[in-house]
Amino acid sequence: YESRGYGSTGEFLLDPPPDRPGCVVLDLRLPGPSGLELQAALKAHGIALPVIFLTAHADVASTVRALKAGAVDFLTKPVEREELFEAVRRALEHDARARGSRDEVERLRARCAALTPREREVLERIAEGKLNRQIAHELGIAERTVKLYRAQAMEKLGVGTAAELLVAEHELLEHALDRVEASELLVLLGQVERAHRPGHVDPHHDRDAFTADPR
Repeated sequence: YESRGYGSTGEFLLDPPPDRPGCVVLDLRLPGPSGLELQAALKAHGIALPVIFLTAHADVASTVRALKAGAVDFLTKPVEREELFEAVRRALEHDARARGSRDEVERLRARCAALTPREREVLERIAEGKLNRQIAHELGIAERTVKLYRAQAMEKLGVGTAAELLVAEHELLEHALDRVEASELLVLLGQVERAHRPGHVDPHHDRDAFTADPR
């Protein structure tokens, strides 16, 4: 592993590591603000690196606080070399999964941004279980036009991967998407995806429709 040391919380925040795979190994006691305060500052500054605590000053309250704030491990000194390396390995795996989820969120953002207002209106009504003819009546357009918007929107969203998008639920719920709240979009994608599984018949729808960096 490639490592980089910092003398204090302030030093870290003034010169944070680049945005690349890694993790942060923290002590509870640091010069100036504590390790717990740095953990909170990382989140406030949008630094999503997983945190491992390694300390000789652990107590129940600080351990619980660190883990509730998202620490992936809490080790007490002295620690065996292999135990520390194993914790780093788990943290890097956690980071890789989180980065994959964030990338999926960004791809979803791009797909949602590509939807026209009319395509969004059609999809919202599909998710409500409305028939093509009902949607056409509500929007004042022809039923064949509803089908066209429906096909275009589904292609843009890539609803065939909706099940995989659900894995990123916690990221989606934290970040509102353009013109649609993430929770609403999750419901929309899930319902549209289910409605278009092979063999699925839905009576509500038309049938014709210190950082460690792996090196």
